[in-house]
Amino acid sequence: MKYDLAVIGLGAVGSAALYQLSKRGFSVLGIDQFNPPHQYGSSHGETRITRLAVGEGRDYVALVMRSHQIWEEIFARSGKQIYHPTGGILLDSGIHAWGKHGTKSFLDQTIAYARDFNIGHELADSKTLKARFPQFLVEKTSKAYLEKSAGYLLPELAIATQIELAKENGATILPNTKVKSIQKSPTGINLDLGESKIEVGKVILTAGGWIKDFLPKEVSDNFKICRQVLHWLEFEKEADQWKDSPVFMWGYGSQPEDFLYGFPSLDGATVKMASESFVDSGHPDLLNRTVTKEEQLDFWENKVQGRVLGFSGNFRKSEVCFYTVTQDARFKVDFLEGFDDVLMASACSGHGFKHSAALGEHLVEKLFGEDLTVTLES
Repeated sequence: MKYDLAVIGLGAVGSAALYQLSKRGFSVLGIDQFNPPHQYGSSHGETRITRLAVGEGRDYVALVMRSHQIWEEIFARSGKQIYHPTGGILLDSGIHAWGKHGTKSFLDQTIAYARDFNIGHELADSKTLKARFPQFLVEKTSKAYLEKSAGYLLPELAIATQIELAKENGATILPNTKVKSIQKSPTGINLDLGESKIEVGKVILTAGGWIKDFLPKEVSDNFKICRQVLHWLEFEKEADQWKDSPVFMWGYGSQPEDFLYGFPSLDGATVKMASESFVDSGHPDLLNRTVTKEEQLDFWENKVQGRVLGFSGNFRKSEVCFYTVTQDARFKVDFLEGFDDVLMASACSGHGFKHSAALGEHLVEKLFGEDLTVTLES
């Protein structure tokens, strides 16, 4: 079998790249070792936060703006609403200079980008926060950035919809198929699938944490696999403030892990909340996917209790996903060593989903040497 192009890994970025490629009229193949959308990578768990003023880096602002445009285009074509603009709050204790994803002061950088790019926002002190959002038990020193265009994305729906649109455009999908290796051939690139091989002209490699399987060890070791745990907490009683709540991110200490984020209730009974961890698990296949009662209790006592109201401490469920993280927390987009026609994208370092639609488009343009809609700093 031979195809013009292949996308290996059909998560957030891979499904976006597949969709963008499929619109160009090429014979396109999408391959995933699982059956996307699935629960083994970094793109599951019901919701993801999106916001325009992204404190992770100035060049990411244009990328997320373009992603919002693409989500709207997909909605117009498919009727599937991936982006839900509920508004968003970025909280800071005001005591410590809380940094995140390579920044020294995430709140200050977010505000600076919002002003530079004319993103509609408000700033609030603790008195205003308590009056408008009584569910948050903020300190007197707290301050916040509020963005109307922030909200949440539905990751599983985003992946499934883009794959389906790609199939409508003629793309072929090979689920439950693992690519063992990528090899040059006299007429293109061979993808070794174990029992068979497929020849393609160009490849976009978006394998998430499994990018480590395609890199030499000295390069692979620069990619950390960081286990993350997502929790769904039950209401203590009727909690109307959580049904229409904005998404929130709360940095309350001096360390990146001193962090809590959450969403409005989607089912009227629970709220999804989580923190972050940057401990290296080594490889996605080594990830501990079991969440213990002790982990839930620790999350409740050290992250939630005393910060938000309306919960009893009962957990409806908990799930595990992971970040693939580089030391500077930036995206890694580059051609695979020794290949001029294999473009890789990973890591997304824990802040990639909001950018994924535009990042898929960026990969396609970069692979073909075209003018870039959005330019990323190296």
